[in-house]
Amino acid sequence: MSNWTVSQIMDQMESRYPKHLQESWDKNGLIVGDPEQPVRKILLAVDPVEATVRQAIEGEYDLMITHHPLFLRGTNFVSRLDCKGRIVHDLIKNDVALLNAHTNADAATRGVAWALAKACGIDGEPFDIVDEDASGNPRGLGRVGKLAEPMTLDQFANVVANALPAGPHGIFIGTPAGEDLATVVETVAVSGGSGDSFLDRAREVQADVYVTADLRHHPASEHLERGKPALISGSHWATEWLWLPHLADDLEAAAEDDGVEVQVDISRTVTEPWIDHRPTLG
Repeated sequence: MSNWTVSQIMDQMESRYPKHLQESWDKNGLIVGDPEQPVRKILLAVDPVEATVRQAIEGEYDLMITHHPLFLRGTNFVSRLDCKGRIVHDLIKNDVALLNAHTNADAATRGVAWALAKACGIDGEPFDIVDEDASGNPRGLGRVGKLAEPMTLDQFANVVANALPAGPHGIFIGTPAGEDLATVVETVAVSGGSGDSFLDRAREVQADVYVTADLRHHPASEHLERGKPALISGSHWATEWLWLPHLADDLEAAAEDDGVEVQVDISRTVTEPWIDHRPTLG
């Protein structure tokens, strides 16, 4: 059997996560690598950091696909004097290409928000529909939908906790003023990664609970003072990692259709900045 090239995998990614879906400030595409390089092994990860890059090099992968870009803003230097420069040097020296799909993957049909919604038990549609894919499926950031059966917030929080990959962060739960974990939820809104910017939108779509990550103290507190939805805040890494198994499935199915041989693996390295969690007792 033949192999895909990096360029052909770029085409596969563009067909699923077209760049026109990305936010104006975002960066997506081939970061490091030769488009004509054959690819036998692909490693999927959320973050292009030293730990996952080391895994790609030691595992002799030809391509690493991440959710987050290596450089979100412009840079003038890629020397080994800083961590990102070292990553560039190590990838090039070991013939490992690096490709990413970020907010375009957030908004895609089988993207990050879709995967989080599926894990939370809803089908859902985007908060705001940008366009449709070739099959007529709506695309856009976030998802909102109804659970098959209403349940208490306490029960739903357990669903979320059991769905997310294990890590030190866990989840935090906030209830609107006057409510508690016994409140019943049915309509669920989700957005993987940092979700502050969708707090108002989650209320507008009349969600009972909003699942996201990286919620800051003041925006979350002020939101809950105003009422629904309740909030569940996981880690940035965990809420986005759920996309990777679906990406692996899609790439493997496409490879079979094209008659090419490729091994697709998922990094289970926890790339949260935290390594442990302790309840405070003072």
